[in-house]
Amino acid sequence: MTNERRVLVATDGDALAASIAARFLTKTVDLLDELESVNVVLEGGRVAIKVLENINASPARDSVDWSRVHFWWGDERWVPANDPERNDGKARRALLDHIEIPGENVHSYPASDSGLSLDDAARQYAEALAQYGTGESGLPRFDITFLGVGPDGHTASLFPDRQEVLEREATVVAVRNSPKPPAERLSLTRHVINSSQRIWVELSGADKASVLGLALAGAAYSEVPIAGMKGRKRTVFFVDQEAASEVPENLITPTY
Repeated sequence: MTNERRVLVATDGDALAASIAARFLTKTVDLLDELESVNVVLEGGRVAIKVLENINASPARDSVDWSRVHFWWGDERWVPANDPERNDGKARRALLDHIEIPGENVHSYPASDSGLSLDDAARQYAEALAQYGTGESGLPRFDITFLGVGPDGHTASLFPDRQEVLEREATVVAVRNSPKPPAERLSLTRHVINSSQRIWVELSGADKASVLGLALAGAAYSEVPIAGMKGRKRTVFFVDQEAASEVPENLITPTY
């Protein structure tokens, strides 16, 4: 695993989302030239959904062979399937309902009205990961993993100073009494996220400046979970100027 991290700064949130979308389309086409299929892990934050909307609106959208792309989620809220706050529902409305992708390529977490308990839902998603697992890790080859970040440094549903961020064995955890509503959630664990080839972190706004600085300074991941996320090939922080306000110039890659 490499520690290489890049910080790429856009002028504002809209430019940020548009730039990430364009980069994603280009990278996915390149990866599909090399691989039989591509696995992408999505998140449900505000910037993430703007990125998906930009992908959908792009003239290059259909240059991707979506039948060879699999979508997973870093975490999900434990709410009914039709709840508008579910991450998979947001992604479907923004992009997935508009592209030609087989239903079996969209790997959503179970919903709270699925008839499963929260723990059973975590086990079911872990089994889905194992079903598509390859190599020594027994996990899908995650080619691009999108992560959002809260002002407290949490990412996916791994919150500071909680057991879930320290989990080393399970691939999926049930989260209870979350400090951010809803109280119950499902999340990939840190070692699963860090099995990703590329981690793309999306941050926008002045309230993310401090946590970005802590992450780049090497804060303990138990206290600042995003600080412990590193892709095997590359970790890129895509940020706007407000979020980058506390990042030293020498850590910023020239404007993209």
